[in-house]
Amino acid sequence: MSPARLLVTGGSGHLGGEVVRRADGAGWEVTGTSYRTPGPARVDVRDAGAVEALFADAAPDCVIHTAYLQDGPDAWATNVDGSANVAAAAAARGARLIHVSTDLVFDGRAGRPYTETDEPNPLLEYGRSKAAAETAVAERHPNAAMVRTSLIYGGEGLSGHERRILDVVDGRADLAFFIDELRCPVHVADLADALLALAGTAYAGPLHLAGADGVSRYEMACLVATANGRETAHLRTTTSAGIVPERPRDCRLDCSRAAALLGVRLPGIREILGN
Repeated sequence: MSPARLLVTGGSGHLGGEVVRRADGAGWEVTGTSYRTPGPARVDVRDAGAVEALFADAAPDCVIHTAYLQDGPDAWATNVDGSANVAAAAAARGARLIHVSTDLVFDGRAGRPYTETDEPNPLLEYGRSKAAAETAVAERHPNAAMVRTSLIYGGEGLSGHERRILDVVDGRADLAFFIDELRCPVHVADLADALLALAGTAYAGPLHLAGADGVSRYEMACLVATANGRETAHLRTTTSAGIVPERPRDCRLDCSRAAALLGVRLPGIREILGN
């Protein structure tokens, strides 16, 4: 039986908001926090005291930690210290913790999809912060599940990835898309449902949850543009060769462990947007 009280950090974000909506519809008693939106559930996860007060008030049985920053001066503290604070508070309460991480903890040099047993070796600052967060979470909450996922799209509103693509095809931005970087984009609703299903298990440690298709940034841009009624003729391509610092080129994730655990395979972006 699933825990009754669910806390979702980053509940105003694209993924967190979808988790809140779907959990609410599934009968959970949900609290979704936000850093930017004023209100009783506004919390800065970097503030350990504020996190402890939040846990005392929400009394969660389960926590899905989606709050993060991609970049900027507060990114490392938010991703690492904030995750450590959430993990410590969850452990102190005995709450189930699902920590959301990224495929960018890997260097993309393996030439095959990564499994949970592969060692992280991030190349980018964001990936380094998320790898450090995984370590901090594991130290403070050994029973936490750490979900590595990929580019997120779909849902009630456009994700940042989709907005960027449409800005390019609509002439509001000038950007070329990599043809040599492979990721496994995942639909936000599929990921949210999988996270909620995972909440009902006792699984601990890393787990890969992403879409079934490994596609380039350019192919993803074409699929998103077409699905939104735009032409793709003006989308430009580029490669990551020679870029400094080096970018991870192949961060596909092997999600067979999650499929066996949850009994579901998350469909790929070609299946969802290519029809």
